[in-house]
Amino acid sequence: MNFVKSILLTIIVAFSSLATFAQVVEPVAWKSSVEKIADGEYRVTFKASIDEGWHIYDLGPYELGGPMATAFTFEPAADYELVGGIEADGKLVRHYDDVYEMEIGYYEGDVTFSQIVKSAGATITATVDYMACNDSNCITGDSEFSVKIGEAKETATVAEAAESTGGGSIWGFILSAVGWALVALLTPCVFPMIPMTVSFFLKGSGSVAQGRFRALMYGLFIVVLYTLPIGVIIFLTWLIGGDAVTADIFNWLSTHWLPNILFFIVFMVFAASFFGAFEIVLPEKLVNDSDSKADKGGLAGIFFMALTLVLVSFSCTGPIIGSALIQSTSGEVWTPIITMFAFSVVFALPFTLFALFPSWLKQLPKSGGWLNSVKVVLGFVELALGLKFLSVADQTYHWGLLDREVYLAIWIAIFFLLGLYLLGKLKFKHDSDMPYLSVTRLVLAIASFAFVAYMLPGMWGAPLRALSGYMPPMQTQDFVMGAGSSVAAPTTDVAKSGVKYGDVLELPHGLEGFFDLDEAKAYAEKVDKPLFLDFTGHGCVNCREMEARVWSDPRVLDILRNEYVIVALYADDKLKVAEEDWVTTDSGKVLKTLGKINSYYALKTYGVNAQPYYVLIDREGNTMADRSYDLDVDGFISFLQSGVETYKSK
Repeated sequence: MNFVKSILLTIIVAFSSLATFAQVVEPVAWKSSVEKIADGEYRVTFKASIDEGWHIYDLGPYELGGPMATAFTFEPAADYELVGGIEADGKLVRHYDDVYEMEIGYYEGDVTFSQIVKSAGATITATVDYMACNDSNCITGDSEFSVKIGEAKETATVAEAAESTGGGSIWGFILSAVGWALVALLTPCVFPMIPMTVSFFLKGSGSVAQGRFRALMYGLFIVVLYTLPIGVIIFLTWLIGGDAVTADIFNWLSTHWLPNILFFIVFMVFAASFFGAFEIVLPEKLVNDSDSKADKGGLAGIFFMALTLVLVSFSCTGPIIGSALIQSTSGEVWTPIITMFAFSVVFALPFTLFALFPSWLKQLPKSGGWLNSVKVVLGFVELALGLKFLSVADQTYHWGLLDREVYLAIWIAIFFLLGLYLLGKLKFKHDSDMPYLSVTRLVLAIASFAFVAYMLPGMWGAPLRALSGYMPPMQTQDFVMGAGSSVAAPTTDVAKSGVKYGDVLELPHGLEGFFDLDEAKAYAEKVDKPLFLDFTGHGCVNCREMEARVWSDPRVLDILRNEYVIVALYADDKLKVAEEDWVTTDSGKVLKTLGKINSYYALKTYGVNAQPYYVLIDREGNTMADRSYDLDVDGFISFLQSGVETYKSK
């Protein structure tokens, strides 16, 4: 039964981690209220509660090229009159910004905007448009308020903001870390340490209160030993280089070939270790020294007992910690720290509880072959997850090593072998004999084979929407049944004209367009159509989600194909462009790669540096509408239609 629970938990965590990137971020919550200040005169208040690490810009105004100021629009009506302008009350930070080349101001924490109104009784409709930014992302948002004069009650509304990066909701990362921590507890490096913990605390003398204090300190030390090192590294980087350097490091980690190949190799090495090829352990002297110091009394002994646990469990927890941290390195300073904290708290909790209540130890199952089975299943999971890093490097550098069907073929083989292992048809070095096959183990094997059956149609071009954010893009597939020999066979003048960078980049679903904005603008003027700007990235999970779940809708494809000139601007592509296309930033830095040029353009023009981000512009480059990550197909269609209507009305 314990084997069943552990294997089931492993599989659930493995697949749930694939979905942690599709969460929605809403960093600003708005509330409105009204207060009577005199006869016929009221103060309407709009309070913004801004998440830690985020800020919104002040009321401005700013010249063209500046940030997006927070702006309130009141719907005109005859039954009320605005007195003066909107006023703000909050923590205002002002500084000269090198990117915008001007002094800007922004608010953090809570900020209140107020407007004096004269009325005998009216319903005031107002809208706020704003831009919320953190160290790596900027998103635009708006909220609508309906305030009834004479009713001094508070109305809450949440900003209509959406995530625009591959990073994901902090709660998604936390849940993933919690799942990995539970898996780690069931590994053979960790599970046997629980009785050792109980034995250590049973040897201690003193009152019940002292015993509880020692147990709680033990749990605290485990959390500190896991969380503090990563926190120190991140904050030292931030203190030395500031927000920009920290964001650059995270961007480098997520897109550069070197860290991605390194992560891929690490995952493969740990998978081999989990299969029993060799044992990964820290130096014996380091572990022994820590263990010997654990015999000391007081807090020092408890600390070294916790350190011994961390060191001994390293060979099993190392890749699990890596999985949790790597998922969270999306440019956020706090996200990896919070992720590691969540992991360590859940990991430390059982040790703390068993130290507090040693009698619970009798209810634990005995160590045995089931622990090694958990480790082997983790090995299969490590093989599958490790491929993502190789895929990111392959996509950003156009190596052509891991196209979609190759990626799928490897995953199919991995989970087919996992099914055979669960059936007992495969046996690894440290596995125990399995005299019979339990029903529950058979059910888990069926689940693994069912997943293989789900993936098989993908070899012939099935979209596999449940995995769309994790697989290489569809346009990398060489063959799609019913679509000829290529996913995007050129059929129009756009494709035949020799699109710039078209030899290494393609649009999904057979769509045709451009990868250079100037070229796209020239063509748009020729055919008299608006432009659809797609700020995307090879390593952007949410971009793949949007393309697979939203763009694939026939109504969306029809509008994109017939009403717009599409230009995809990749923010992480490593292609070095011709010298005449190099861009010099305001600070004098010369940008030579396509990704850096596109990323700089997005930040300079629209104040965003995250993907996906969609902008509809006319021939003159004026913005008609914009949109971030949102899987609402009908909303996306309305977004596209609004651009067409605006363009035709001019």
